[in-house]
Amino acid sequence: MSLDELYQKKIMDLVREGREIGRLENPDATARADNPLCGDRVTMDFNLDAEQRVTKTGQRVRGCALCEAAAALIAAEATGLNAAEIAAIAETVQVYLKGGDEAALPWTRLSAFAPVRAFKARHECVLLPFKAVAKALGE
Repeated sequence: MSLDELYQKKIMDLVREGREIGRLENPDATARADNPLCGDRVTMDFNLDAEQRVTKTGQRVRGCALCEAAAALIAAEATGLNAAEIAAIAETVQVYLKGGDEAALPWTRLSAFAPVRAFKARHECVLLPFKAVAKALGE
């Protein structure tokens, strides 16, 4: 598989979606995660309700398209979830990237990362936004 196949339309659609999100003005929780090996940097912001469930998500990504796409997908899907639920999704994504079953993915658009499975060095690009979420939400 070539790198061109890695950055297919589903990934690039997510990237475009994410670029319109931006940071939250007064987040209840925020955290940055960095990948010193490639230079990716993700900041995720969250507004939370009284039960600590996500009500709104913001982001800023300075990284590759895979990192941008993963952050955009989290922003689109995290509303209503708590830290433990998002952590479980992150674990499922990690297993999926290592060859796990696509049927186990809780968000159907996570299957956009199927081409990444063949590039172990790029798994971290997809997982970095989830690490920022865990840091922000205290999991």
